[in-house]
Amino acid sequence: MSESKYRTILEAKSGELEKLKEIAKKDDWQPTYHIYPQYGLMNDPNGLVHFNGEYHVFYQWYPYGPIHGMKHWAHVKSKDLVNWERLPVAITPTEEYESHGAYSGGAIAKEDQALLFYTGNVKYEDGSRTANQCVAFLDKSGIVEKYEGNPAVRGVPEGYTGHVRDPKVWKENDTYYMLLGAQRENETGTLIVYESPDALNWTFKGEVKTELQNFGYMWECPDYFKLNGKDVFVFSPQGIQAEEHNYHNIYNVIYAVGTFDLDTLTFNMEYYREIDKGFDFYAPQTFEDEHGRRLMFSWIGNPDVTYPSDEHQWAHALTLPRELSLEGNELIQKPVDELKKLRDAAANFRGNLESETTYIDEATNNAYELDLTFKDVNANEFGLELFSSKEESVTLTFDTLKQEVRLDREGMKIQYATEYGTVRSEAWTSTESVDVRVFVDKSIVEVYVNGGRTVFTSRVFPQKDSKAAIKLFAHGSVSYDLEYYGMNRGIE
Repeated sequence: MSESKYRTILEAKSGELEKLKEIAKKDDWQPTYHIYPQYGLMNDPNGLVHFNGEYHVFYQWYPYGPIHGMKHWAHVKSKDLVNWERLPVAITPTEEYESHGAYSGGAIAKEDQALLFYTGNVKYEDGSRTANQCVAFLDKSGIVEKYEGNPAVRGVPEGYTGHVRDPKVWKENDTYYMLLGAQRENETGTLIVYESPDALNWTFKGEVKTELQNFGYMWECPDYFKLNGKDVFVFSPQGIQAEEHNYHNIYNVIYAVGTFDLDTLTFNMEYYREIDKGFDFYAPQTFEDEHGRRLMFSWIGNPDVTYPSDEHQWAHALTLPRELSLEGNELIQKPVDELKKLRDAAANFRGNLESETTYIDEATNNAYELDLTFKDVNANEFGLELFSSKEESVTLTFDTLKQEVRLDREGMKIQYATEYGTVRSEAWTSTESVDVRVFVDKSIVEVYVNGGRTVFTSRVFPQKDSKAAIKLFAHGSVSYDLEYYGMNRGIE
């Protein structure tokens, strides 16, 4: 392991960070209204919390380039989930208990502070590792300070490898609980739980008992919450084999719905499913805001994948904030209503398709939202193309014969991670109408089908200076109603 990979931001050379920022900001792929790093590598969202009247989002950040090196916690905040302010780095790993990075974790508001929980990553020369669970405090003035008693949990419990990380903390009755992703010594993934009377002094409680005993070799970034009287776990299992429409990324994310008994740590699972069907979605985290909404951000990326933006010294972004709900056991994801504040220019298109029809985005800046309804469907296939030109396109297809919806980026000139395929799909039952909401942001596409029952989150890298179109098509006949909105900048 190279020494430079484990430098903190405090060790930056004169002018080094400014140079990286200048290189990155010249890249046309940097988004307009998603949260992204000005330079360096962003990954997991961390410490999501509504505190002191503001939304706080922290995220994993390595400043010196688009690689996974010494992870810091970067910090942005907002009053409205739309306009974000960048703040100083919140957590810099300077202590022995976090010698190789401040890894992911969550947050809770407690009295006049927000408590930030994270994993202190420690690696040894022989290649082994351990993990410490740590705490920092965010006060109302915005200052973050580490807990003097860190680490709150030193090392890992017996029976588990050094891969124990990503604390998710919540309070139930008078007790605090910490959920962690873990790897058993037999190299299978699981979840474990600690408990505490004060969120600072922790005792190991045990392992969550589920039906998924051999479901990948490590479970990362766990989350737990209640919706509609049911218990929901979200986690990122590594080492799952692809099957039909599922698990085609290098690593994937599932949610599981059922009943969780905290006393026995038994989870009676009723249903589980991949949470997002796109190419680039990992490590989501949720929190509850003052309105009682369960909101989620996720990393638009995947570990161990090289991205085209890497050459410009920045990598990755976070999804738009999504409000979660349950219908039966199905998790529904909808972009928060506040995002409508970003809308600028608007146009409406209605008509009937018997053959391909093209609408040009006159703004040509690839930062827009589409609200589209297909009706009176009498076609074998129909859908839309994004970034469409004579040279390239990304296609969303509804296939009434195969009963599936597909997102296909094989038509793009700039490709990456093709060893994991260029098409993502999900089962879809054809009906007389279907609604689609699409957010395009330079190199990001978020697609919400039928009110967020199916979601595709993906990176797409169009050729620079391309005159891209939005194209609707049908192999048969279908009518449509398309609302187009240009989108303003939400973060600098």
